[in-house]
Amino acid sequence: MTVQPSDLFGDEPVRHVQRDGVDYALLGTAHVSRTSAEAVERLIESGHYDAVAIELCPSRYQALTERESWRNLNLFSILRQGKAGMMMASLALGAYQRRIADQFGIEPGAEMKAAIAGAERAGVPIQLIDREIGVTLRRASRRLSLWKRWVMINGLFLSLFSRDEISEQDIEQLKEGDLLTQTFSEFSETSPELYEALIAERDRYMAARLRQENADRSSGRVLAVLGAGHLAGTATALETQADPESQVRELDAMPPPSRVLKALPWIILVAVLTGFGIGFSRSPELGLSLVLTWVVINGTLSALGALIARAHPLTVLTALFAAPLTSLNPTIGAGMVTGAVEAWLRKPRVADFESLRDDVVRLSGWFNNRVSRVFVVFFLSNLGSAAGTWIAGFRMVQQLVE
Repeated sequence: MTVQPSDLFGDEPVRHVQRDGVDYALLGTAHVSRTSAEAVERLIESGHYDAVAIELCPSRYQALTERESWRNLNLFSILRQGKAGMMMASLALGAYQRRIADQFGIEPGAEMKAAIAGAERAGVPIQLIDREIGVTLRRASRRLSLWKRWVMINGLFLSLFSRDEISEQDIEQLKEGDLLTQTFSEFSETSPELYEALIAERDRYMAARLRQENADRSSGRVLAVLGAGHLAGTATALETQADPESQVRELDAMPPPSRVLKALPWIILVAVLTGFGIGFSRSPELGLSLVLTWVVINGTLSALGALIARAHPLTVLTALFAAPLTSLNPTIGAGMVTGAVEAWLRKPRVADFESLRDDVVRLSGWFNNRVSRVFVVFFLSNLGSAAGTWIAGFRMVQQLVE
């Protein structure tokens, strides 16, 4: 008797959608679930599907399948292009997933690896349908106010330090539709901007990419392996979406930055220089005092951040002298300078790149690995400089009104 795919799904959530003559089976998985990986293997081995789509973008696919891809990481280019924050966020997300997976003795993304290996054995094409993670994180960040952005960043990194264990039963319950609906409903109520960028937009994007990848098919069966939280939204978009091409273009585009956030560095520059001018017009002593206040507070706090990050002593000195200047330059931050200096002084070794994904699971690993430490130096020296900018600014105002 021939085993049908419907007999192989088991308890895994699934939605079947037919669009443009193609039968799509959307399989909902938990990214650290053993049973999800096993279900993926069974379904592909059944020989029922002639293509396998997975919730990965090209960069995440490369990171998952090519362990040596980290060797090609160009730290100077990442810092120069302003992508260090996004790289840190990506590493933190992966580390959190890895920590949960380690509890159960499985690889994070095991179901995606099973899908890739199964498709290769079956000789069927693999379709990468998710949006680039950098685009998703930038779009999410652009939607948030300064306060919400700060809360998101802190929540992301605090998750690294949590040691609360999650039971395997809790992981499996994540695939129950009612619980997912309730969870994401609460999420959207507390932060609709994050829900839109991280969940809803990607649902529409993956539905559009499925149709793009299979546009030349008049028939066929495609197995799409998705995180369970995307199951309902992707299925709905796949059924109702009109033009996939315009949808992909729209969701890949970067929304313009907030006018306030864009203007803020220039406002700070004008305000500080105006303060200096007022001070010198009153007396040379007051003007020099204001300059000294700006340099000492801004430079010291940035250097303190680099010191906490266990940066090289010359990097700490660089932060001390660079931060007062970079805070007056809207095009460059203190972290870009200190990160580049740290990478130059303590050049990462091949072993640092190879162990990067494992090291960032632990807090100590962020400081001991030379690659991740560059990002920590970038982050903390920037944080110190930002704090110094506001503290020095308030102190200068006090000096001017005394």
